[in-house]
Amino acid sequence: MSKPRSLALPPRTRAHRLVTARGAFAVLDTAPAGDRRGTVLLLPGYTGSKEDFLGLLGPLSEAGYRTVAVDGRGQHETPGPRGRAGYRRRALALDAVAQAAALGDGPVHLLGHSFGGLVARAAASLAPRAFRSLTLLSSGPGRVARPQRIRVRVLRAALALLPKERVWQAMCWLDSRGEEPDTDDAPQLAGFLRRRWMRTRIAQLSGTGRLLLSRQDGTAQLTALRMPLHMAYGADEMVWSTADLAAAAARTGAHHTVVAGAGHSPNVSHPRELADRLIEFWERPASELRLEVLPEAVPQGTPE
Repeated sequence: MSKPRSLALPPRTRAHRLVTARGAFAVLDTAPAGDRRGTVLLLPGYTGSKEDFLGLLGPLSEAGYRTVAVDGRGQHETPGPRGRAGYRRRALALDAVAQAAALGDGPVHLLGHSFGGLVARAAASLAPRAFRSLTLLSSGPGRVARPQRIRVRVLRAALALLPKERVWQAMCWLDSRGEEPDTDDAPQLAGFLRRRWMRTRIAQLSGTGRLLLSRQDGTAQLTALRMPLHMAYGADEMVWSTADLAAAAARTGAHHTVVAGAGHSPNVSHPRELADRLIEFWERPASELRLEVLPEAVPQGTPE
């Protein structure tokens, strides 16, 4: 999981519920400084939340982008159904499309971190005209690496057998991503991480974990997208193979960013560098990107 290093809200940030055609979602909504140059929708990863993007909100908004990070259904402060059927890929993708529409800013830049990338690419396939671009952050079209597949399988099995608190304690012991809070706010952050875990529905963790274990390769899906595509990850990424990510970027013609010194969560460890690279991608001339942006938000095909 991503572990924010501070819970302080950047200037111009409002925590509220974004009301959409598919329900209300908890968001952190940061207004741009000066004229708006675009709007960005950020989808968090497995066991994560909107707070994983706190480090990005300031730099992106300072550059003129309205930046909105969201808790998905059943995740942290957003309610969700108790059954796993409510967390299928199509349902989550439709949520993202509805969130983009509810922002009221026309097509938005879509970014999905880790598992959020799986949702983001499904949403982009479902309604390509809803989005100006797609960024997969630490997320690939192929399978996650074997150690992470094992971890997800163990987590799902544990959730079916043990109290949630016991599973949390085991997760803390097993977590090897090297992103433990290392600030004066460490006790506050540790409390937040536990609250986030306890508030997230078991059905969400089980259902989305199942999607992470899928053997489906989304390279062809990404190649078919008619929008600018960006694949970004840390040089020390460990959830997906960096070799596979680089190969996927080459096969799809995606803009390709590798953040030196970063692991699975450049949004936490290197937010300003990542923000600079995102802005560079968004502001490249359309002639240098894969395709020009499609102007209208009309749903297309229906991913599984």
